[in-house]
Amino acid sequence: MSNRTPPVIIGIAGGTGSGKTTVTNVILERVGFENIAILPHDAYYKDLGHMPLDKRRLFNFDHPNSLDTPLLITHIQQLKRGHAIEMPVYDFKNHSRTTESVHIEPKPVILVEGILIFAEPELIKEFDVKIFVDTDADLRFIRRLRRDIAERGRTSESVIEQYLSTVRPMHLDFVEPSKRNADVIIPEGGLNTVAMAMVVARIQDLLHQPQ
Repeated sequence: MSNRTPPVIIGIAGGTGSGKTTVTNVILERVGFENIAILPHDAYYKDLGHMPLDKRRLFNFDHPNSLDTPLLITHIQQLKRGHAIEMPVYDFKNHSRTTESVHIEPKPVILVEGILIFAEPELIKEFDVKIFVDTDADLRFIRRLRRDIAERGRTSESVIEQYLSTVRPMHLDFVEPSKRNADVIIPEGGLNTVAMAMVVARIQDLLHQPQ
């Protein structure tokens, strides 16, 4: 990637279940899968493998300190310089980082997605475009409940307990206030066709800017 335009770094934030993945998919389809590398912030959870499983389950995964954000920043900077990275893989059922990794090559667009990415001042500096997906709390909870049961092996009781004890309080403390750091706030996420058209047009404009 030497002697070429640096990649466009896009941040997509929003509460749990807000529709960040839908926004990501719209951008992928319109900008081109071959042009985008995706870095989910939740791939960078700190490894809790040294803790007993019962204590891992009680860990506050919705606080910024639960994530290895400095490693994410390092990886973004490496991709900017044209170097490939090895993104960690997190096991959400056992709450630990696996020994595997995902090889990520530099792309014209680097898309970073997560609930807390706009709550981290040093991470915010890396973004060229900052998008916040704004969705009502009841819809977000229902989506999270379905996802955690289907994809992460959780029970409905454990999802509800976690939501009340950490997810909702941390959303109010960190996620909601971080909305003010966004360039664009999209109600209804990827279903908001007007907002998505504007976002995609801006990304395409940045991609075609001369060095």
